[in-house]
Amino acid sequence: MRVVLQRVSRARVTVDGRVTGEIGRGLLLLVGFTAADREDALAWMAEKVRGLRIFPDDAGKMNRSLDEVGGGVLVVSQFTLYGDTRKGWRPSFVDAAPPERAIPLYERFVALLRAGAPGPVATGEFGAMMDVELVNDGPVTLMLER
Repeated sequence: MRVVLQRVSRARVTVDGRVTGEIGRGLLLLVGFTAADREDALAWMAEKVRGLRIFPDDAGKMNRSLDEVGGGVLVVSQFTLYGDTRKGWRPSFVDAAPPERAIPLYERFVALLRAGAPGPVATGEFGAMMDVELVNDGPVTLMLER
C-alpha cells in the first residue's frame, strides 16, 4: 500500500463536472494498492495518517496531528502509484492490484478512516477519470508505504 499524503487548505475531486468529494483544511490522500495488501496494512495506514504530527502548533512547528486539528480527509484511488518506469517508455502497472482486489481494499480503508477521523472523510470515484484540485498547505507532501 502506498499513500501520497498532502496537507491541504482545501481539496476537491470532480468527475464529469460533478463534485464527488470536497474538504477544507486537512489531508489529501492519493492511495494505491497491491494484490498482497491485507487488513493490517490498512489499519496501520489509517492510524498513521491520523497520528502524523504535520500540522503547525502555535509556534509554527509541525507538532499537531489530524486528530488534534479536527481536519478532513479526501481519499483518491490512484493505481499509478505502482507504475514501474524502470524499463521502456510506457509505465507497467503489473504491481498494482486489479480492480476486483483494489476496490474492497479502498472501501475498507475509507471505512477505517471514517470510523476514527475527527472531521469529514470524502472520496473520489474509484476507476473514474477524476479532476483533483488542491491547495497544498506548506507545501507538505509525504510518501507513506506499508
